[in-house]
Amino acid sequence: QLEFVESGGGLVQPGGSLRLACTASGFALEYYSIGWFRQAPGKEREGVSCISKDDSPYYVDSVKGRFTVSRDDAKNTVYLQMNSLQPEDTATYYCAARDPRYIYCSPHVRDYNYWGQGTQVDVSS
Repeated sequence: QLEFVESGGGLVQPGGSLRLACTASGFALEYYSIGWFRQAPGKEREGVSCISKDDSPYYVDSVKGRFTVSRDDAKNTVYLQMNSLQPEDTATYYCAARDPRYIYCSPHVRDYNYWGQGTQVDVSS
């Protein structure tokens, strides 16, 4: 059973920063491509960033230059550093793992098999 725990969410003012963490139990994250997704109220879940098994990153245009994805295999954790946060970044953020047969990550919800429970990010003054 693949399980994740997301952490690091919270309330931050516009322009502030947060670092989200996605920690796995029961399996080694290094063998999986990991995606970060977010879902705002009334909106569909969207891909934000992901990191492939070869550590190559992907970012959706709206977060390029502001968000950075990384992994620490020793801690079995993938991080999403979020800087210059804006109110439109407010959402529940989820991490997800793709089938380990795939080397590269994907920005599409349909390509992920295992999901965490989410962590809430609120950007407001």
